Amino acid sequence: MTTALVIDDCLVDRKTIELSLHQSGFEVLTAQSEEEANEKLQQHQPDVIILDVLLPGRSGFEICRQFKSDPRTNKIPIIFCSSKGTELDKFWGLKQGADAYVTKPVVSHDIVRIIKQVINPPNWSQEVS
Repeated sequence: MTTALVIDDCLVDRKTIELSLHQSGFEVLTAQSEEEANEKLQQHQPDVIILDVLLPGRSGFEICRQFKSDPRTNKIPIIFCSSKGTELDKFWGLKQGADAYVTKPVVSHDIVRIIKQVINPPNWSQEVS
């Protein structure tokens, strides 16, 4: 079973994403802060992290950079899911190491499709016979 860690300080957004993923067969862990996320990551190794940009304390951008520089978490795909939806926000999120960026409100089938894409990216290096 695929496990997702959803890090969002907004209860409504966190529950919306959690419900969408549960309905699609994912196991879901949730955290509302960087500290809580780090506690979850000590106990679990999720297949993907869904990360908000606007969080108390450090921003999601800073947290993404931290996760991507830590050998324990640097291989876990990160998807930003935020109400900050300008092209600059998206560019900056991907520049921090995120694998995808979606804006809120989240459409259930879109987030599931994106998760599947970042977990199982196409192998472009294979030659076609």
